[in-house]
Amino acid sequence: MSLATLLTLADSRLPVGGHVHSGGVEEAVTSGVLRDVPTVELYLRRRIRTTGLVAASLAAAVCAGTLDPARAELEADARTPAPAARTASRAQGRGLLRLAKQVWPQSEWTVLGARPHLSTVFGVVGIAAGASPEDIAGVVVYTTMTGAATAAQRLLALDPAAVATCTIRLADVCDRTAAQAAKGLAALSDPLQDVLAERHPQRDMPLFAS
Repeated sequence: MSLATLLTLADSRLPVGGHVHSGGVEEAVTSGVLRDVPTVELYLRRRIRTTGLVAASLAAAVCAGTLDPARAELEADARTPAPAARTASRAQGRGLLRLAKQVWPQSEWTVLGARPHLSTVFGVVGIAAGASPEDIAGVVVYTTMTGAATAAQRLLALDPAAVATCTIRLADVCDRTAAQAAKGLAALSDPLQDVLAERHPQRDMPLFAS
């Protein structure tokens, strides 16, 4: 897999709908959990080690061929307790699938169904692109972090340089998490993010879909 392709998959401009999902950040800001760069960094670190790890481990297993897409869907559901979070994952998965069909039209995509989880699609994309399981795990972990970081920057009107510095400080955490994800399936959840995910749809006129 070329470095350029890997960077493109990790780019926030990738048209998969990620820009309309805050990863729980909007509700966390509304609830007063996130107020500034230090609290955002703590949240991102927590998100990397939980949501990021789980999604990356599923994608890596699919990419490695040790987990078939149908089983990956069941495993993703089991590891995503909040229905709202499952809906968000499937919405973004559908967006990535739409893009992947155009980029790699020769690959087999019917195994994914109409609304697959984002982690499952990333795994199959990894196969199509010739990525290693750890590479695709790194992409998933990184995008899990940067999507939430960008939302926090916008919602709290934070200094973009300060947020970028924060994400760079977390680079080592991302790398270690991706390496761990590539070793086997992770099974854990974060009650805070589950609660934030479920509260979000109940808000009047939210800015983000999740």
